[in-house]
Amino acid sequence: MAGTSCTGSSVTCPAGEVCISSYTVSSIGGTQAITMFARGCESQSQCGMSGSISTALSSTKSSTSCCTTDNCTPPIPTLPANNNVKNGLTCRTCVSADSNWCYTPDTIQCTGDEKMCLLQSTKISGSSSLTTAIRGCATQSICNISSQSSSSGGTTVDVKTSCTNGSNGLYPGFFFPAVVALMLIKLVLIQS
Repeated sequence: MAGTSCTGSSVTCPAGEVCISSYTVSSIGGTQAITMFARGCESQSQCGMSGSISTALSSTKSSTSCCTTDNCTPPIPTLPANNNVKNGLTCRTCVSADSNWCYTPDTIQCTGDEKMCLLQSTKISGSSSLTTAIRGCATQSICNISSQSSSSGGTTVDVKTSCTNGSNGLYPGFFFPAVVALMLIKLVLIQS
């Protein structure tokens, strides 16, 4: 499969972590824009995750798989299937390239298993800074995982996600591979 391989050195995972494969595909306006495939070490709680996020401008699908023996190669994760059947939920949708908040009267009709409304903010800091926010539809699996922070090469990425099922209650959550792809989509939108 194109876009589902990578090479690199063998590393020793920290205690409590396992070998993981992460596969994310993002589309802008229905055209595949970004494919990201990575292998490394991660908490076992990230294994077998699968979910998606949709906004009026973009969609992202992400999945993970794991293995637990020395130098094992986790299988290529299976992305969630396409499902364009409306599920009855309508969410606000927006993208902000310079704030951790966005709100408009614009809406999107959610489809398939995307049964949660999402607000996700991303803050990138290091040699340059960027703060973005999106609203749209998400699967429950996206909302079930806590917000996280990741650092690499002097750059830190902090992502916070809140979800609601259409009522006023919010649920903190985050699905890291999807967030990275959404961050890249936001950067593409900023540059265009």
